[in-house]
Amino acid sequence: MLRIAVPNKGALSEPATTLLREAGYAERRTGRELVLVDADNDVELYFLRPRDIAVYVGAGTLDAGITGRDLLLDSGADADEVLELGFASSTFRFAARTGEAPADLSGLAGRRVATSYDGLVRAHLAERGVDAPVVRLDGAVEISVALGVADVIADVVETGSTLRAAGLEVFGDPILQSQAVLVARRGVPSPPALDVLVRRVQGVLVARDYVMVDYDVHVDHLDEASALTPGLESPTVSPLRDASYVAVRSMVRRAEVNAVMDRLHDVGARAILVTTIHACRI
Repeated sequence: MLRIAVPNKGALSEPATTLLREAGYAERRTGRELVLVDADNDVELYFLRPRDIAVYVGAGTLDAGITGRDLLLDSGADADEVLELGFASSTFRFAARTGEAPADLSGLAGRRVATSYDGLVRAHLAERGVDAPVVRLDGAVEISVALGVADVIADVVETGSTLRAAGLEVFGDPILQSQAVLVARRGVPSPPALDVLVRRVQGVLVARDYVMVDYDVHVDHLDEASALTPGLESPTVSPLRDASYVAVRSMVRRAEVNAVMDRLHDVGARAILVTTIHACRI
């Protein structure tokens, strides 16, 4: 039975649960269930703190899990990223008091860096040969400079408004671009059930990104229309009762579909229909 770790709270929790549900796995009935047995899919779901998931997977206690890339790298666990999941995106950066930011990373030498991700930051500094003491905090990292605990912070930055309110500004290149990822134990052959999980999740992610477009077009304009809707491999073209027309079906990126429909209409396509894809296998 495949054992999957699922975030039990925070920004990762609801999107991860939704993703697994759309992939055909069971969903817990209440927020209090710590373990859910999905006998139909031969899977056990364990609901854990996001920060602990990579540790359990790396130790081999669980087979796979959903966590953040930042949490995976910070843990130092013996686990690898298998698949990007496309949600919970964030940018991890250094910040210092406004007007006091060093010109480059070498300027951090000897300066105290406060962060909730000490493993990630230590590794980042060590890779670049920067010797700076790292102060681990569990939260409210941005206030540490004002309180004299640190000279610089390393934290997740979204709009930057929280940093500005604390009198800080970002500097240097981003430490990490993070998002939710599926992780598995490093160096261990994937069990068949894990391969199924990956295919199912990939199918959901593709289905979210694409829609199905159907339309009729005169055979004289088929090449133009097909160029607009090439699909993943090739569009499906079917004959109609009127031999001068064909029906075309193709997958189109959701974000582009309205522009594609306009162009199809311009080349003579009609009866243009768009339908949602709930799941697929690519």
